[in-house]
This record gives sequence, structure tokens and C-alpha cells, in this order.
Amino acid sequence: MGKRILVLVLPLLLLGLGAVGAEKYIVASDIPWAPFEWASPEGDYLGFDLDVMRCIAVLMGYEIEIRPVAFDSIIPAVVLGEVDIGASGFTITAKREEVVDFSNPYWLSNQAVLVRKDAAFKSLDDLFCCGHKIGAQRGTTGADWVQSNLVDKGVDVQLVLYETYPEAVLDLVNGRLDAVVQDEPASQQSISAYPALKVLDIIETNEYFGFLVASGDPKGLLRKINDGMYQLGLRYDLSLPVEGQWKVKFHIVPGSPWDYLVQAYFGPPLEKVEAAWKACIDTLYDGTLTPEERVYEFAKCLAEKASE
Repeated sequence: MGKRILVLVLPLLLLGLGAVGAEKYIVASDIPWAPFEWASPEGDYLGFDLDVMRCIAVLMGYEIEIRPVAFDSIIPAVVLGEVDIGASGFTITAKREEVVDFSNPYWLSNQAVLVRKDAAFKSLDDLFCCGHKIGAQRGTTGADWVQSNLVDKGVDVQLVLYETYPEAVLDLVNGRLDAVVQDEPASQQSISAYPALKVLDIIETNEYFGFLVASGDPKGLLRKINDGMYQLGLRYDLSLPVEGQWKVKFHIVPGSPWDYLVQAYFGPPLEKVEAAWKACIDTLYDGTLTPEERVYEFAKCLAEKASE
């Protein structure tokens, strides 16, 4: 990952680009994975990833269509040209970079181990044995971690794969699983939805999320996405390499649209976020404002109303 991150600061300097016209791009996302993406009861698609995509589209002057696609089908769809952008909490990995190209990283996550509060497990050693059933979504780094670090090494556990994480979490709540391994932010949201759950421990996998496009970036989207994230207020500090890998520290400009989107989506209950989104979304498409004003006012409105 270090080689790719070394060059990530270069695209951020290209801020003088104007709007690119009325191109329309299809954004694929595995919708039921709050707080990054989910559907409201009214059928609106919202979430951190999706609103970042909307805001970047406004700033860069193009349109997007959000299309729900199963997580493990998104990369094949991007490779085949059926969709243009994958926005679904994708961890940047060397294996994935063999077939797609990633944007600059936008989030750092670890894997959380979810269990029921009434479970007798006191540590991961208690859990990772004895034929216990551990759930994860198919095609995710959570599933890969369980397979590579437990199953392949002969640890006596059963990996149970699901099409979506909400299905796995529901089976955990209902006692059909002993644990679920899932990214930490989504796990916190699962606990909010199901107070009977808790995080047993955090596996420090240090995973960077990125948006992805077809290999070679044939439509020139990465520069737009990277520039858009910069204009929204995301900055980076690079640390020295550790064991050959560069580490990235994120710096969010206080009071920026990125700051407000983080405030809105990571903390408030989903019901409040949904109500806030419905009240604020029209601001993002208010033709009387400049693109920068539209993005700022939308993100600020979302954060303020979600916290009320």
C-alpha cells in the first residue's frame, strides 16, 4: 500500500479544474450497511459514502445514479463497465488493486468482533475455538480475516458467509451465530440497533477505505473524486514507513463539509439522520447557490438537524 499512498498528495493539487459538463456516472453500492449506505423506509438511498459521492458530483459538475448492487458483485460490475464507481466501504487491498484502481483513502477502520451480551466469552481465545460459528459478509475483509487467520490455520471455528451484514447480525441476535466480524463503524451502528449486542474485542487490521473505478481509470474519475474529497475538507499527513508500509493520518478541516458529514453519520441514531436528510437534501440541488455553497449548506444542515 505504501507505493500507492506516496503519490496520493499529487492529485490534491489539481484544484483549478472547472466543471466537466453533464456526464452521468453510475455509482454501485451495497446499500444495507449503515452508516456508510442504507435505504430509508421511504426508499431514499443515504449514508456517508453516498452523500460524499453526491457532494463530489455537485462540485465536479457531473451527475450520478446510485444503483444497489451486492457487495461481491460490485468489483466485477466495475471491471465489466456495467457501473462506473464502487462506493461501499471497500478496503484498499493489493488483491483488489490487481483488477481495479482506488481513489485516495478516505477512512481508516478495524474489525470489531460482535457477540451477544449474554454470551460467556471473556476474550477472543474463548471465542476462537470449540466449533463456534462466526458470521461475515461474503467478499469482505472481515470474512477474509476469519478465513486466513482462523480457518486456514486449523482453528476450530466455522465461518458462515452471508449476502449482507444485516442478515449476519440478525442471526447473531437470534442465537444462530456466536459472533460476527465486521468493520468497527458499522458494528457500532449494529449495537445501536440491537442493544443486546456488544463488541468483544477489536482486531487491529488498519484498513483504509477507498472508492474504486475500472483499472486504468478510463473515464478519468479518480482525479475528480480525489479533488472533490480535498475540496470537501479531507487532508492527509504521511508518517514514516512501518515494516515497509506507509501509514496515513487523516486531518479533517474543522467546519468543512467533510467534518459535518462525519458528525451527521457517525453518532446520531439512524432515524434522526433519515429525518435530517429528508429536510436538507433539496439544498444540495438549489440552483440559486454555487456548487460550493450547496455542498456546505447541505452538510451543515444535515449535521445540525441530526444532532437535534
